[in-house]
Amino acid sequence: MPAATEVQLDAPRLAPLYIKVHPNDNVAIVANDGGLPAGTVFPCGLTLVEGVPQGHKVALTDLAEGEPVVRYNVTVGYAAKPLARGSWINERVTTMPSARTLDDLPIANRPAPDTTPLEGYTFMGYRNADGTVGTRNILAISTTVQCVQGVVEHAVRRIKDELLPRYPNVDDVVGIEHTYGCGVAIDAPGAAVPVRTLRNIARNPNFGGEPMMVSLGCEKLQPERLMPVAGRPSTIPIAQQDANPWQEPVDTVCLQDDVHVGFGSMIDAIMQTADRHLQRLNARRREPCPVSDLVVGVQCGGSDAFSGLTANPAVGFAADLIVRAGGTVMFSENTEVRDGIDQLTARAATPEVAQALIREMDWYDKYLERGMADRSANTSPGNKKGGLSNIVEKAMGSIVKSGSSAISAVLSPGERLTTRGLVFCATPASDFICGTLQMAAGMNLHVFTTGRGTPYGLAQVPVVKVATRSDLARRWHDLMDVNAGRIATGEATIEDVGWELFHLLLSVASGERQTCAEKLKLHNALALFNPGPVT
Repeated sequence: MPAATEVQLDAPRLAPLYIKVHPNDNVAIVANDGGLPAGTVFPCGLTLVEGVPQGHKVALTDLAEGEPVVRYNVTVGYAAKPLARGSWINERVTTMPSARTLDDLPIANRPAPDTTPLEGYTFMGYRNADGTVGTRNILAISTTVQCVQGVVEHAVRRIKDELLPRYPNVDDVVGIEHTYGCGVAIDAPGAAVPVRTLRNIARNPNFGGEPMMVSLGCEKLQPERLMPVAGRPSTIPIAQQDANPWQEPVDTVCLQDDVHVGFGSMIDAIMQTADRHLQRLNARRREPCPVSDLVVGVQCGGSDAFSGLTANPAVGFAADLIVRAGGTVMFSENTEVRDGIDQLTARAATPEVAQALIREMDWYDKYLERGMADRSANTSPGNKKGGLSNIVEKAMGSIVKSGSSAISAVLSPGERLTTRGLVFCATPASDFICGTLQMAAGMNLHVFTTGRGTPYGLAQVPVVKVATRSDLARRWHDLMDVNAGRIATGEATIEDVGWELFHLLLSVASGERQTCAEKLKLHNALALFNPGPVT
């Protein structure tokens, strides 16, 4: 977390404003909506020698060629040429630092701040037989292969129109769509990732332990491989075997079975199977649950220079509250923490957790190398337009979503949670893939920060959207749930917005409030991470 934040607020609200994170920084970002023109003079006397857009960096001192550009008290770049005080600092006039080696990292040597347990907070959730708790009561229909998706979509529409109105305690019916299942090297080492992801999504707490599945029949990902049953012989490779198989066979409709004569027969079978599950789900009721039953995934997308100053620090503060209350927070995005790996290994609760972080970073480095890419491929045109010059700067602002708690565990892609606390869930930074993998890990509530703006949402898990800037919150007033931009202008503190978010999460988890995405029924398709070959 930044050691200090300097906000120039000595003049009226419309006066030139900049934000400097740490006393050692030699750049600051322009806070004014629309940016500021050349010749602008700040209350401290700094004069812009050229126009600087909102969120972009301005040099606070003269920088010689090759001199470090420091933000967050971290070198986020080097001056590519001499840059005068008041210059616009962006990706065109800087070079990116090399990636930090994974050798000689600090290992579990930074204790978490002393905090008292946070007691007395609860939410109304749905208890499951496996001990997890749902924040929603949803029927999910798993699929073994993309080929059946059109049939399942048709069936889901019919179920929602004809069956769901009979079951008022069921929130929704969703199909677990994906582009996997056939045409893949199903026994390849990388195949373990998408297979266990799909298997663990079916176990998500919001689905109430009522799995059902639709299969084609000829696909490589056969039902018994996707949903293995305890005690049954298996030819599944060791890497894909499930330590917790289903105790009973999962209700499965196979479209190629001889019993199906025509499309209508297939739809009828899916609807009849769904009806049995809906009856059981409808009998469930919310009950008081401690915050320790919350599993909150945190993520950012469409990031800008304000992400690391407003929304992400507020999320980090709320994350600390959840962990203090015994709950679980997952943060992710390998390339968006890679440049701060030393911060993470230092915060690991044990040396074993630190080594697991190093293992995941090393695996992902090699994965990118095989694709002839590296971490620099992450930063998008929108990130740069929002003031983030490179992945190093982006990573420093991304990590603060994790707060200050000790990292208690690390999950490989597609793995399921087995512990509480602050957990690193190793995922690509892609919004859709990250959300899908966090869902497989067991999240029952999602927090998503954005500076540029994105209508991202999930049908399976409520998504609370946090805007980094007040201008975005104003323009996208019916898409953003929390405005963290008030932190930049001094109208609220990080703590204020963190507590606001914490209380909102409990309300959303209880079903008392719907998120903007829920109200509008906005959701993205799930996206599997498949590092294995496609044949």
